[in-house]
Amino acid sequence: MKKKYNLAFLFLALFLFAQNGFCQTELSKNEYGSLIQNWLQKNKGDYNLTQNDISDLQVSNAFFSKKTKINHVYVNQAYQGVPIFNAVSSVSVKDNYVFYYANAFHSNIAAKINTITPTISAQEAIASTAAEYNLGALGNVSELDSKNNEYTFSKGSISNSDIPVKLVYQLTEGGELKLAWDLSIDALSGQNWYSVRVDATNGEVINMNDWVISCNFGEFGHTDHSGHSKTSNAFSLFKAENAMAADGSQYNVFALPLESPNHGPIQLITDPANLNASPYGWHDINGNDGPEYTITRGNNVWAYEDANGNDTPGVSPNGTATLNFNFSLNLNQEPVGYQDVATTNLFYINNMMHDIWYQYGFDEASGNFQQNNYGNSGNGNDYVIAQSQDGSGLNNANFATPTDGLNPRMQMYLWQPSSLGTPLTINSGGTLLGDVTAATPSTAAGADGPGNITGPSTTPVTANLALVNDSSAAPTEGCNPLTNASDLAGKIAVVLRGNCNFTQKIQNAQDAGAVGVIVVNHNNPTNDPAYVQYVNMYGVTNPAFTIPSIFINNADGIQLINALQNGDVINGTIVESPVYFKDGSLDNSIVTHEYGHGISSRLAGGALNSGCLNTREQMGEGWSDWFALMVTMKASDTPEMGRGIATYSNGQGVNGQGIRPAKYSTDFAVNDYTYADSNDNTQIGTDQQGTPIYWNDIPHNIGFLWGTILWDLTWKYIEKYGFDADLYNGTGGNNKAMQLVLDGLKMQPCNNIGFVEGRDAILAADNALTGGEDQCLIWEVFAARGVGVNASQGSVFSISDQTADFNTPPDTDPSLANCTTLSVDEFNTKSAFSIHPNPANNVIYISTKKNLGDVNISLIDINGRVVLSKKATLLNEAELNISTLQSGMYILNVTGNNVNINTKIIKN
Repeated sequence: MKKKYNLAFLFLALFLFAQNGFCQTELSKNEYGSLIQNWLQKNKGDYNLTQNDISDLQVSNAFFSKKTKINHVYVNQAYQGVPIFNAVSSVSVKDNYVFYYANAFHSNIAAKINTITPTISAQEAIASTAAEYNLGALGNVSELDSKNNEYTFSKGSISNSDIPVKLVYQLTEGGELKLAWDLSIDALSGQNWYSVRVDATNGEVINMNDWVISCNFGEFGHTDHSGHSKTSNAFSLFKAENAMAADGSQYNVFALPLESPNHGPIQLITDPANLNASPYGWHDINGNDGPEYTITRGNNVWAYEDANGNDTPGVSPNGTATLNFNFSLNLNQEPVGYQDVATTNLFYINNMMHDIWYQYGFDEASGNFQQNNYGNSGNGNDYVIAQSQDGSGLNNANFATPTDGLNPRMQMYLWQPSSLGTPLTINSGGTLLGDVTAATPSTAAGADGPGNITGPSTTPVTANLALVNDSSAAPTEGCNPLTNASDLAGKIAVVLRGNCNFTQKIQNAQDAGAVGVIVVNHNNPTNDPAYVQYVNMYGVTNPAFTIPSIFINNADGIQLINALQNGDVINGTIVESPVYFKDGSLDNSIVTHEYGHGISSRLAGGALNSGCLNTREQMGEGWSDWFALMVTMKASDTPEMGRGIATYSNGQGVNGQGIRPAKYSTDFAVNDYTYADSNDNTQIGTDQQGTPIYWNDIPHNIGFLWGTILWDLTWKYIEKYGFDADLYNGTGGNNKAMQLVLDGLKMQPCNNIGFVEGRDAILAADNALTGGEDQCLIWEVFAARGVGVNASQGSVFSISDQTADFNTPPDTDPSLANCTTLSVDEFNTKSAFSIHPNPANNVIYISTKKNLGDVNISLIDINGRVVLSKKATLLNEAELNISTLQSGMYILNVTGNNVNINTKIIKN
């Protein structure tokens, strides 16, 4: 049944929000202000804080989490009423006591303040920012509102949104707290949303982070694989009893858990909206029955094409009054031909991410993305603006996350073909047969325009091949008029690259009567990539050529040359072989990754602190990868199999590595990265100014390390609790991991975010959710990847001072008192088998990854008695029925020629 809200209730909610909501207020005015102040007073010495450091505190955000029963209060340190930028500590209050505290306060602040009086105005700070980032003339930037050193200015000619400015203190790398103007400008290009601190004494920009997170997906080129276009019907990822908002809507999409067109067929799904998260469906905004929009727009997202790349709403597919978005898909064309499908898929995935993660606490109170919050707390009017086939870039995607109440923006780009076509087919003769990869004047990267070199057409040119000869010292390069014209007439000429322009070679071949030209790259390993994207076949002649030309690499071409020199008769065909752009909106791993940036940016440090993830060690890319992996998991997956990110758009197959340093896998033979690698300062290139770039300078590499740990953690939870494909109501290990990580995000502080803080927040979340049942499991996973008990994340300003540690706490540590399970064996070796579920009620399954042969399986109680025993052959899976046993802990012993392992088992 749909939720109903009357106007009086809505008015009351809005009134309470205005009074007690997310504006900066004194800590004393918060419900838990006195409790928190007293706790800080008692514990300030543990954090090297003075009385003055905690005497002026403000609340930037506060909300209640239903699953943990925690009131999250985000407390901002201030000096004489001016907040210190991102000095926001996370305080978790449960059962009227401080359950967890994550510190981001600075010590001895009074000695670090440079001044209390600004000497430049807020509007001058805007001008300084515009000049710093070349945003153009200000235009009519005028003050719209002001209160207590907080201002709102019009957007003028430099911003897509009004410009908020307020006075803050900014910590510098030298430890000084400088008075600064904090402002944000949504650049007209749509590529940057600058969050800037401008020195209030001299107008210098001293700190900036970009709310637009550009993920640089397209930095790697890979082999192309064609996708699927077949349609199937009535797919559902979730349990049949899951409550859905039935409005009859239909969407032809790559339905989760499908990752992309490479991973399975497009599917027609009906009524996918979740009643709990989207009580009036995906096309509502007013809270009454019936959709307000019949296009790909609603309460959670507005998806449209932005082919012009100017952030102006383009076409949104129209499902008509029946909300039927069943558009047909043919991938064998440029993406503009299936634009409606791409935008519909983008709309679908954004809504699915909204609805799925709503179940785990990314709701209105915590700052999710909705136009209408339907009477719940938090700021509305911030649905996702999702732009498909965005024309402002290629081979990438980005997500901009402003603070709660402002619209986030997702931009999905087209992707250039990552491999060339096969315009040459060798029909017979020689050793090279079949389709041959080749570059053409239209596909060669760096081509300077159309020129007059003609590529293949749709009309096939089939003929025998002939090697050119100009009787020079390099006869096969064809730089001079050819002396074997009689051999070339009516043939496809084969010519070696070198010593003259392409146009000269092709002209000589055409003059000799050739009907086509194959240019073979010279034998230079540094200039002969496996796919020759970098050749430039540009050239101008008068008149233009009338025969087609292609360019192949040396490895293939030398086979043709040798065969022709041996007298073989080789027949070939040159014909147009188009390779089309791909559309990132069909790559669910990218769309979900981008949406994940919105989740982590809103949850870390509170929904009004979108810039909390701006330290060198912040793990945003890792969370986003993990979000993508979690919603595309299947029951058939295994922990060791390895998962790549963005394989479809990057032209890889389903087993491709993706764009990370390794696949995500628990198997150290596949992915052996640990926290120690965060200090890797191997130079991998330079920026445009020639400044060296090191491996650990790349946020995606640091994020990959964090994502690896979260992926390991997920599989340990699945090993213990099993897998549940129902992402709304499931109780499996994957569901528990999703809840744990989201609650951990909420418990982290602002700015002081790194792997150790992230680990501690996850441990605290487990304590809040279960009383600490899985502390041992969590510690083992983190320790195995180097974030053990003695690990240190160092300074927030450095990415080379981390300390890895591979030790778990001692068994006497009181935090481990409630542990109920340990891992099967050492996590940094490939496990011989996994046991699930654990705890269990009736049956335990022992799953193997290889044939371990005949084994003895015994279950031993805490008194050392064998209570169950059986022989089995461990090939795939064995089961042990424990239904007759009493509840409690047991030791499972598995022995054989290839295995001898003990592990704890809990009988519910």
